[in-house]
Amino acid sequence: MMTRKNKKGQTMLEYIIIVALIAISLIAVFTYFGRATAKKVAGATEAISETEGAGAKAAAEGISEDNIKQLGETH
Repeated sequence: MMTRKNKKGQTMLEYIIIVALIAISLIAVFTYFGRATAKKVAGATEAISETEGAGAKAAAEGISEDNIKQLGETH
């Protein structure tokens, strides 16, 4: 016969197992997709840096935003 105390311990153990399985699954997913995600983030960061750099350079040289857009379309 199971007492109330044993049932609480059993329920806690079940939650711990579920959390552990979720953690292992997340680690596996991030490991599998990690490189692809890192490449995408690096590409986006580089694109943002180039855009901000072009805007700062243009402002220093007095070039309008329309000219910058035209330059971006030709590259």
